[in-house]
Amino acid sequence: MSETVLVTGGAGFIGRRVCRELLDRGHRVRVLDALIPQVHGDGSRPADLPADVDLVRADIRDGDAVADALRQVDSVVHLAAEVGVGQSMYEVERYTSVNDVGTAVLFERLIDHPVRRVVTASSMSIYGEGLYRNADGELVQDAARAPLRDGQAQWEPTDAQGRALEPVATPEWKRPSLSSIYALNKYVQERTTHIMGAPYGIESVCLRLFNVFGPGQALSNPYTGVLAIFASRLLNKQPPLIFEDGQQRRDFVHVDDVARAFVAALFLPQAAGQTFNVGSGQDRSVSEVARELARAMGCEGLDAQIVGKARTGDIRHCFCDPRLAREQLGFTATENFAERLQELAEWVATQTADDRVETARRELEQRGLVA
Repeated sequence: MSETVLVTGGAGFIGRRVCRELLDRGHRVRVLDALIPQVHGDGSRPADLPADVDLVRADIRDGDAVADALRQVDSVVHLAAEVGVGQSMYEVERYTSVNDVGTAVLFERLIDHPVRRVVTASSMSIYGEGLYRNADGELVQDAARAPLRDGQAQWEPTDAQGRALEPVATPEWKRPSLSSIYALNKYVQERTTHIMGAPYGIESVCLRLFNVFGPGQALSNPYTGVLAIFASRLLNKQPPLIFEDGQQRRDFVHVDDVARAFVAALFLPQAAGQTFNVGSGQDRSVSEVARELARAMGCEGLDAQIVGKARTGDIRHCFCDPRLAREQLGFTATENFAERLQELAEWVATQTADDRVETARRELEQRGLVA
């Protein structure tokens, strides 16, 4: 049976793909999005937002607009959020207002306009450091690094005896370790979704997204995904900037896989009340993906610039254990990384981008957020 789905933040990079996936499956889609300049430039309707989508331009904190958008809606995908670990550490009020207060406004209006289910986008950032294994074979949930100093050579977390820890895939049961305001925001969004759902008969699901990539990211936004930031630098014939030593490991998942995960989470009965990782289940170093993207873009001579410093809120290793999503959500990422990276490179070649990475770096340094 088809539904009318409200997608908050649906004009964004992930939201547009979710809208398309829903439309392809016969559902009706309404989007509420503020079209902020940092993401959308001049604020016009994105060209690749499907024409069949009913777009409401409004802020998620505008309760009247949210109530209007919820009328005759059957379910909600909640993507509206400010996104950026570094920026969240100095634009604290804006991030907390949009992410936490905005989610509160949505659920307050859902009291009077209840829906069948809400699926909220969370983030791998809530884990802080991922899961590790120590030299004795024991799993370590609370790995931490010593205070970072300029020019240091040892970036890896160690145990109390100074022994190296081995990073392993991070499952949903790992305790959160909130190392940035953005991570805190996403955890609040998760808990608000689950706390507010049950008393009002609304099913709740949260998806912890790992590093999402693909065509359509805002290349001029220096706080977007790392591959889009690297692509913007390479497009402007500048080397990617990599903090620390570049050996930190992440999980990169294509946006089409992510869109499928949202639709599964929205409609599968067994997903109700749960929180799932959404990633590829494969880990790569940041330096490795920078080299592969440069090769795909024909920029082999632009070697990444290793900064040798760390940003406050950054973590060393975190990559996805996808088993719960596979077993209970029926979701497995299937997109080929190399092929999709080439697709991204070809799309980037047709774009223009303002390189604002150095400006963003200076903003962090001026506030003492780079060590």
